Amino acid sequence: MLDSHETAGPAGTSGTAFGLMPAEPRQGGYGPRTDRAWSRAPYRHPAAGWGAAASVGRVVLEQREPIAGPLAMLQMNHPVSGYDCPGCAWPDDPGTLKLDICENGIKHVTWEMTRKRVDRRFFADHSVTELATWTDFDLEDQGRLTEPMSYDAATDHYVPISWDDAFALVGDELQRLDSPDEASFYTSGRLSNEATFLYQLMVREYGTNNLPDCSNMCHEASGRALKASIATGKGTVDMHDWDACDALFVLGVNAASNAPRMLTALSDAVKRGAQVVHVNPLVEAGATRTIVPHDFVDMARFTATPTSTMNLQVRPGGDLALIRGMSKVVFEAAADDPSVLDSEFLATLTNGVDEYRALVDATTWADLVLQSGLTEEQIRAAAAVYLASERTIISWCLGVSQHEHGVDTVREIVNLLLLRGNIGRRGAGPSPIRGHSNVQGNRTCGIDHHPTDAWLDRLADVCRIDPPRHPGLDTVRTIEAMHDERVKVFVGMGGNFVLAAPDTPFTAQGLEKCRLTVQVSTKLNRSHLVHGEKALILPCLGRTERDQQAQGPQGVTVEDAMSMVHLSRGRKQPASAYLRSEPAIIGGIAKATLPHTATPWDWYIGDYDNIRDVMAKVLPGFEGFNDLIRDRHGFRIPQPARDRVFETASGRAEFSLAPLPDVIPESSETLVLQTVRSHDQWNTTIYSNDDRYRGVKNLRELVFLHEDDMRDRGLVEGDLVDIVSTSKDGSTRMLRAFRAVPYDLPRGSAAGYMPEMNVLVGRKDFSVQSDQPLMKSIQVTVSRSAP
Repeated sequence: MLDSHETAGPAGTSGTAFGLMPAEPRQGGYGPRTDRAWSRAPYRHPAAGWGAAASVGRVVLEQREPIAGPLAMLQMNHPVSGYDCPGCAWPDDPGTLKLDICENGIKHVTWEMTRKRVDRRFFADHSVTELATWTDFDLEDQGRLTEPMSYDAATDHYVPISWDDAFALVGDELQRLDSPDEASFYTSGRLSNEATFLYQLMVREYGTNNLPDCSNMCHEASGRALKASIATGKGTVDMHDWDACDALFVLGVNAASNAPRMLTALSDAVKRGAQVVHVNPLVEAGATRTIVPHDFVDMARFTATPTSTMNLQVRPGGDLALIRGMSKVVFEAAADDPSVLDSEFLATLTNGVDEYRALVDATTWADLVLQSGLTEEQIRAAAAVYLASERTIISWCLGVSQHEHGVDTVREIVNLLLLRGNIGRRGAGPSPIRGHSNVQGNRTCGIDHHPTDAWLDRLADVCRIDPPRHPGLDTVRTIEAMHDERVKVFVGMGGNFVLAAPDTPFTAQGLEKCRLTVQVSTKLNRSHLVHGEKALILPCLGRTERDQQAQGPQGVTVEDAMSMVHLSRGRKQPASAYLRSEPAIIGGIAKATLPHTATPWDWYIGDYDNIRDVMAKVLPGFEGFNDLIRDRHGFRIPQPARDRVFETASGRAEFSLAPLPDVIPESSETLVLQTVRSHDQWNTTIYSNDDRYRGVKNLRELVFLHEDDMRDRGLVEGDLVDIVSTSKDGSTRMLRAFRAVPYDLPRGSAAGYMPEMNVLVGRKDFSVQSDQPLMKSIQVTVSRSAP
């Protein structure tokens, strides 16, 4: 029996009740449609290239920025004087001033720089009930928010409110709570390091560790695994290592869409003779070949460069079996040639290799083949690449982490690297690919619902506060707590929480039960329409805009996916004179909430150097922070594991001894579905209904299926299907009237777009290892929709 979380097609109402699935979308967005003209054709061109250039031109013109948009490209990702791309966390090109941009970055910036405005007249003209029927594309496409707005329940409209009154409202509601733990403070990856530090300082001075963040949904498994294995939550490599490796394994990453500048590194690696192995259920365009747009010679000649030397289509969740199979081949080779293993490194700096060897020996090839979805020959071919390489990097993204056994899989990756000493030396090591631009910096600077005593001790000593010592709530548990009315105030610092989170209607119900919801944003989105009894929209500056404070224009810092920290300075005139910076908004909330605070909030807000001076005393590796970030290329945060200093309990890198997970559904009728982004999308921001690299036009309500799985179900391309998921707690969820689309992916698997398919992830569908929602491991049945 279906529970209440059914999302229907055009005639449905259950999703519409929460403003999540418009029954009759206006244009663009993601409401289910059966009458939209759509098409699909295999994409056979290189990634990026002229297709990317044309797409960028279209977005620039649509957002009315034909001059400012291209000029902004010349400043993006340039050291000291430029601003950091507000998109992905891929590192800047080291040591060069060449154009270091990508299609998605330009879309993101132009989307932010749009001349369109959402002002008080807009909100006066449109009620929240009406706006809830709009598509998500339409909501964001209205333009930049211009002033603080407060929800008026009597009229069902947002109305203007002064900044002072907005801060007073937040402060009053937070002071009225019976406990600080009745509030939760979410962070997206857009927040700068300086704002992040102030945010967690305010929250801990207030008295809670309820600091959920987007990493709870993305790379929590990576951080927990790396800490357990080598005592760091981050990768150990940088771009110089990527330039020096002999072999590069890329697992669960769609580079062309999720980190397009990564295509340059992949093509450069192939050009210099490195082996590049992509491991993913779907062979994505970025895993085949590319034309780098800022390589003007290749663009002029239409010259494509391969981005891979091998592609392996594992079944969803089959990565651990592949990696263990490669370890099995390594141990086999070591039986004949002991030098295959780095024996000295293993003996002096690791713990548990003998036990791991016994575990691998006991794992049969039949099980490895079954669970990986690959042949023994394919696994041996991948292992041969590893054995032939002197310097190997293994990189991964959400295709690895968003599984029940994501922590075990990342630890298995580290196991394989340890066998041949591929860590703590040039051109080798683990390299998680982070998503949003400063998601890694958020965690570095204190956004952690379960902080260590050492962190809290330093914060207390330097900032003279008494931070709470009990663990706080992560994302999944915040949703549950809102639903149970244990969390009554929700503050979202960036992002689009209701669409990014799992079990969309359940998350919406939780937000609607809150006394107050506060969203700090640059544009209108769905989370503004799914609100508490009281609600505020607080508009902030974008990354491209000039941040003028009491002591002059300010710059902020971000940390990329490889632990490099650099300065970002916006130069564009703000979209509205009423916008405030994230630090200023945080300071305003703090002063209203903590009337007896001794924290110098105005001193912080007036000059961000003051924030950095304090951060330098709290954060290990940030000593001399203000001097370090004035170096043209910033600095890399020191990391003991990079120097083969493993600060685990044993003082050694720890081998993992996890059992081989069973990723095969019990029923042959069940498919394992993974949610993905389309190419013309960034997180929950949808630029259009097209997915160029998968050959789809004007359609998002689809499910990709293997042709044989379609045939078994009596389906042909374009048939309308119902998708039913079964949660861990036995409840089921349905998406109705989605299009069946054939695609090259392993039998028994399926794929579809987020956020549309987040509704299929139940409230209990999270990993017991990482607490991450299982976005890449949804067990579903697919059947033809009833007439």
